[in-house]
Amino acid sequence: MIIQVENPALEVHDMTVSYDRRPVLWGVDFSIPKGHLTCVLGPNGSGKTTLIKAIMDLVPKNSGYAKIFDQDIDDVRDKVSYIPQRGSVDWDFPASVMDVVLMGRYKKNNIFNRISRTDRINAEIALEKVGMKAFAKRQISQLSGGQQQRVFIARALAQEAEFYLMDEPFAGVDAATENAILNLLKEMKDEGKTILLIHHDIQTAYDYFDWFVFLNTRLIASGPKETVFSEKTLSDTYGGKLSLLTTVGELLKEKKLPVRE
Repeated sequence: MIIQVENPALEVHDMTVSYDRRPVLWGVDFSIPKGHLTCVLGPNGSGKTTLIKAIMDLVPKNSGYAKIFDQDIDDVRDKVSYIPQRGSVDWDFPASVMDVVLMGRYKKNNIFNRISRTDRINAEIALEKVGMKAFAKRQISQLSGGQQQRVFIARALAQEAEFYLMDEPFAGVDAATENAILNLLKEMKDEGKTILLIHHDIQTAYDYFDWFVFLNTRLIASGPKETVFSEKTLSDTYGGKLSLLTTVGELLKEKKLPVRE
């Protein structure tokens, strides 16, 4: 079941992405409303990370498009905050916690301007919200995985974005950090922010999120929790990685055919 919404925060239309001629996303089409906590669920290798990267225009698409607030990503980047997987970040980069959070204050129109007192106050408030203010001068390489993730969340908060995309923000963090981030996400939602987040824990997702996107290369379901979160949806999403599309992908690679053929 796919529930489309009017005036969505995010619209993804007919999106197909492939790596080495193998489809990772196939004809994905959905929309999500503003001001909701949306969770993307699916097995490993189902295209969840690729979906977020394609929305951010970080990977090439074979077809389709994504619009945020009915605009192309390049026109709304100052309203969008992207938190990648922690494992994709070079944590040995010589920067302090405050340096990283202040990166969230740079916008396209003032990237060469000096950091202002207002910027620093904003960064301090963000660090306080994630419980990391006392670590402001600490090098990021000296932090634990959970602390590093909190710093990335603080950077996103400092940006004062309207739409947040988060790729597995709970991976490798302890229970206290996960609970703190989940409570913070709820506060952000209450402030009218829109959040799209990749997660792997089905029970936690059900408890905290109100809109869902179920993905396994193709879109399985998208809509409010009460409508799409069901045993059938979970079975269709997780009931076997070797789907028809996986077989099709192997044939495309073997025959060297165009992905959309």
